[in-house]
Amino acid sequence: MASPVQMQENIGQPHEGEGQGQFIRVIVADTQAIFRAGLRKIFAVEDDVRVVGQAETLSQSFSAAKKFSADVMLFEAALAPNPPEAVADLLRQNPGLRLVVVTAEPDQELTLELLRRGAFGVVSREVEPELLVDCLRRVSQGEAWLDHRGMQWVLDAYRTQGSRAASARTKVQLTPKETMIVSCVTQGMKNKEIAQRVGTTEQVVKNYLRKVYDKLGVADRLELALYCLNNRGSEVPAKPAPPASASPTNGAAVPVAASTPENIS
Repeated sequence: MASPVQMQENIGQPHEGEGQGQFIRVIVADTQAIFRAGLRKIFAVEDDVRVVGQAETLSQSFSAAKKFSADVMLFEAALAPNPPEAVADLLRQNPGLRLVVVTAEPDQELTLELLRRGAFGVVSREVEPELLVDCLRRVSQGEAWLDHRGMQWVLDAYRTQGSRAASARTKVQLTPKETMIVSCVTQGMKNKEIAQRVGTTEQVVKNYLRKVYDKLGVADRLELALYCLNNRGSEVPAKPAPPASASPTNGAAVPVAASTPENIS
């Protein structure tokens, strides 16, 4: 039986003439041994790419991310029942790791959600080897990677949200607490963290978010972030206004603003 987390023999052994830190360290996490073997062969002929570890289950992926010092993980979406949640958890536990998710087939909703959760790239299992290598190089430098279809999905989502925002801008009424929760979301905070900041429970935060989604005409956190980016008119307060100046029943009109584009993912 294969060991749960495997290391390649050339870890830390650069080719002749190479210096330390001049190659991209990659973890390959995939359910299929033949796919992992194929990737190792592809990367073996590249002077600047090294496979430092591999995994074949979700738990092994977490172990590999913790055990090996890597720049990028190629993570098969099929490893997890909820790929976006797995991506978020991996990145929360390994902040310096960049994830490129490999999907079985193009999926618009999955792609957008993976990006929102922090994935740097999404590629199809049928991606050409040279494109995959280019993807790794760009992601290792901090660039996002999507194919043309994925880019179109992101643009379409942005444009759709922009048109919704334009029509709803003058009608939006958010309470101070709703405003604070939106601010927390655009900062990349999870529901548990928001609950601690606001002083309530995760379920209450979820209830507030549903109300905010309905008010702004958005479907999820990604569309909320896109809405915020498209409405940078004024700052969202870092904390809710004190009860003396505003009551829960008298919300102020808020063209919600995002903090930075990086918080989308």
